[in-house]
Amino acid sequence: MSIALERQVGSQTARSKEVIAGSIGNVLDCYDFSVYAFFVPTISSAFFPAKTELSSLLFAFGAFGAGFVARPLGAMLFGIYGDRVGRRASLATVSILMGLATVAIGLMPTADTIGLWAAVGIVAARLLQGFAAGGEYGSAIPFLVEMSGPGQRGFVGSWHQCGNAIGLLIGSMAALALTNWLPPEEMSAWGWRLPFVAGILPAAFGWYIRSNVAETPVFTRLEKDSVKEGSPLRAVFSSHKADLLKAMGMIVGIAAGFYIILVFMPTYLGLVSKIDRSAALLVTTVGLIVYALVCPIAGILSDRYGRKKVLLVANLGTAILTYPLLAILGTGDLTTAILGESVLAAFLALCGGPISAAVAETASAKVRATIVSVSFAVSITIFGGFAPFIGTFLISTFATPLAPAFYGVATALVSCGALFAVRETAFDNTI
Repeated sequence: MSIALERQVGSQTARSKEVIAGSIGNVLDCYDFSVYAFFVPTISSAFFPAKTELSSLLFAFGAFGAGFVARPLGAMLFGIYGDRVGRRASLATVSILMGLATVAIGLMPTADTIGLWAAVGIVAARLLQGFAAGGEYGSAIPFLVEMSGPGQRGFVGSWHQCGNAIGLLIGSMAALALTNWLPPEEMSAWGWRLPFVAGILPAAFGWYIRSNVAETPVFTRLEKDSVKEGSPLRAVFSSHKADLLKAMGMIVGIAAGFYIILVFMPTYLGLVSKIDRSAALLVTTVGLIVYALVCPIAGILSDRYGRKKVLLVANLGTAILTYPLLAILGTGDLTTAILGESVLAAFLALCGGPISAAVAETASAKVRATIVSVSFAVSITIFGGFAPFIGTFLISTFATPLAPAFYGVATALVSCGALFAVRETAFDNTI
């Protein structure tokens, strides 16, 4: 009998606790990343002063991308840890590291105080954040999917991506509230630090709840039967390379789309449409709400109709609509900008809902944490983390506000190609 069929249905409270434990780390991860991205104009001038505003932004986004460079290392180490020691232990550890990195940014002295060391400190904190985030996916996604009952893996797994949206949404709302509450001079002096320091609260809560949940029945069975891989990473690269490449390919589209549509957008609107900062944050906030609402629906649809169908619709829709919708976003009209962002976010969520379950289901349980960790870390590092930098660079190089669309279309088509190479796994209860 499959592990999924042996899964005992607990109380609603227990199931809710499992979902929170699996998604809280992603909330903090994206909260930190989003606050950094939303406050990048302030951070760029405080820590990366340069001759032009665009140069400062490029340095600041470079530091933002640096956080993603550490993801593969964190993914490999925490993936191995999750496959050998357990999903729960890995989850608790990454919560602590994320909290430390977030608070460090909020307390960092500026370039006016310590010169070049300010930039070094920001990069170091981003590297620590990225290291922890690299392990978050390989811990949380297997945990959520393995805790799910038959026919629910897409829905339960979708809450991991909802964690992305919730973290970004909290960061967006905090930035919007502070922008409207504080005068610009106070915002630049100290106001931007508040959201980073406040990150200690979800980190502490995440560590507590993750330390007090049960291990997944899948990992418990692996331990009981003594069939765990002694060297999960070696096994992945020797026997599971095809599964790893397929997983990476499926992630490329959402990795790029997420950071272009929901992270880079406030800066993009400021650069190409001159919508004021407060209005730009409002546009992104609406997009995040749409994403958070559609993700669970997309997860349910994938449980009913299959992962591949939903993911193909999502990526093809993104490839077709990105260019015209970016044109709408750049007109400078707030209403049309909200409409364009909402449509892009909805198609992105159609991909986000099933992606966690789809990737986890491609992997053998013995190396699941490692494959999930490495595939998400590499794809997000290469195609997502530097997406804001690439978007800014493309606008500067080609002198057109629509240049980021080329990147979005290309990455969506890559994911479409990968989807044709994978089998449908939504209805397989032996996973």
